[in-house]
Amino acid sequence: MKAKYLLVLPLLLFAATACRKGFESPNGYLALDVEEQTLTVTYKGADVFPEIHLGLIAENADYDQGLTLKSVSKVGKISEEYEMLTGKRSHCSNQANERTLTYANPQGEELKVVVRLYNDGLAFRYVVPAGTKVTEDRTSYLVKDGVKRWFSSLHTDYENNFPLATDGKPTPSRRPGGRGSTQWAYPALLEPSEGVFALISEADVRHGDSASSLDNGAAEEYYTVKLTGPSAFCDGLSPWRMVMIGDLAAITESTLVTDLSTPSQIADMSWIKPGVSSWVYWSNNHGSKFFDLDVEFIDLAADMGWPYCLIDWEWPDMEDGSIEELVDYAKEKGIKINLWYNSGTSWIGPGAPQPQDRLNTSENREKEFAWLESIGVTGVKVDFFLPDDATMVDYYLDILEDAARHHLLVDFHGCTIPRGWQRTWPNMMSMEAVYGAEMYNNGPIMTTRAPSHNATLPFTRNVVGPMDYTPATFTDSQFPHITTNAHELALPVLFESGLQHMADRPSGFYGLPEEVREVLGGMPSFWDDTVLLDGYPGQKAVIARRSGSKWYIAGINGLEEPATLEFSLERLGSLGGKSILFCDGAEDRDIKITALPQGKTVSVPCRARGGFLAVIE
Repeated sequence: MKAKYLLVLPLLLFAATACRKGFESPNGYLALDVEEQTLTVTYKGADVFPEIHLGLIAENADYDQGLTLKSVSKVGKISEEYEMLTGKRSHCSNQANERTLTYANPQGEELKVVVRLYNDGLAFRYVVPAGTKVTEDRTSYLVKDGVKRWFSSLHTDYENNFPLATDGKPTPSRRPGGRGSTQWAYPALLEPSEGVFALISEADVRHGDSASSLDNGAAEEYYTVKLTGPSAFCDGLSPWRMVMIGDLAAITESTLVTDLSTPSQIADMSWIKPGVSSWVYWSNNHGSKFFDLDVEFIDLAADMGWPYCLIDWEWPDMEDGSIEELVDYAKEKGIKINLWYNSGTSWIGPGAPQPQDRLNTSENREKEFAWLESIGVTGVKVDFFLPDDATMVDYYLDILEDAARHHLLVDFHGCTIPRGWQRTWPNMMSMEAVYGAEMYNNGPIMTTRAPSHNATLPFTRNVVGPMDYTPATFTDSQFPHITTNAHELALPVLFESGLQHMADRPSGFYGLPEEVREVLGGMPSFWDDTVLLDGYPGQKAVIARRSGSKWYIAGINGLEEPATLEFSLERLGSLGGKSILFCDGAEDRDIKITALPQGKTVSVPCRARGGFLAVIE
């Protein structure tokens, strides 16, 4: 008997040592195991990733082939509270368990990997000697055929759809004339087990970093992180590779992107004011160069109670007035003006949209931003960026830093997705990076795809940060919308953006019932809390957002047939007795106004491609 115990005890000790390499999230739902260069992740015992491969290739070192796991640190605790001026909630809590894995390659060169488990996800970042230039990121996620996924083909401006698929075969870009690609954009949503979701992205991309995407060209089931270009990791730390994990509510409500990002670099943020804006471009593509038309949109903002008006491209060519005169007129009406800029990209040679070259150097930005501040402009929309390698990342961050010094808000268009900059530079109000309402100007795709596309965005693109979709189109632009007006009314709440640009023309808003205009006029663009009440990608979405003591509940039906959206209000806590419901009427362009049904469980019938907006005080 004694000999038997002596034999078993070393085996038990070995097993205990192996187990200590893995760890759990604070609530115990997420579990991670480490086997050399491979991470395995489960959620409540269900498989999420059977394999995440770790590794890097540097200019002068291979941190992928032949790595040996030398040590694993003890589990540490991450605990932080912080405030946000935009996003899903004003107060955020950053709580995680953390371990550091130390590897060595055959030459003895060390690679460290800091791994965190949150209640709603996994994050890890590489640590290399400062000054190391990384040429390849070999991180790869195994996603087996048969797993549902909503991935978007990579495009420079991230303006694509998220179609449902069950394999990794290359698909055409969701743009007319596009070609198949094995590159996929962040964020990438999958459902690895029934009711368990994972959303892959990255966070805390800093100066010197190249942003990345996913590529499964080498092996269909392995999605490998692909750097846009060589990356000199800032301070030797890579961006965080991150995956939100949990049920769909955990994904939708997660603040993991900002939890992982550098805290605010702006000491005094009192001048940063999110808000709703009128916008001339959607209904009049070249309208910003006409002074009198701009005045109509300033008047619209004043009549609706919105604080901002965005003057889009071609304003330097304004007829019958100047931008200075327009800003002065807006001041008289109590409206703040934001102006469009071309980042410096010219895809047509001379004659590209203007102003084009006013922000592309430090000296130019200083001159332009100082002038804007002096005449009372409050923000800039900067458009047309090139692929997001380290040079372009530096450009984004330089714009944010220089704009902050001159008290200017920033909205990026034709750009990359949010990667945590909304926390680091809170003057960043929004980013486009979405196939939004602007596309009604460019072709028929949005007309037919908008219902299901809109019902996918709350679980994909908008999860990682503010999204300048430009919602609320009750009239038609060049191509009509077939979503109902109640569906359109829901979008400014369903889609989060620090600057919420209401896209329609003045007549579109003035023609709405008075009660609808009132709710649009008082609508916030920043939120104290966000709760997913119901949803499934492409089919439906019901999201509640709180501003002070008031809840706004937005729901849309993404299907081509009528559906009843049923949801519980229990997670919203104690609610007041006063409510109003805007829902589908007898026709697609009718909005029925009534009270929200009583009870903790609510059912709202919707037309095909319909929706609703409820307000509870």
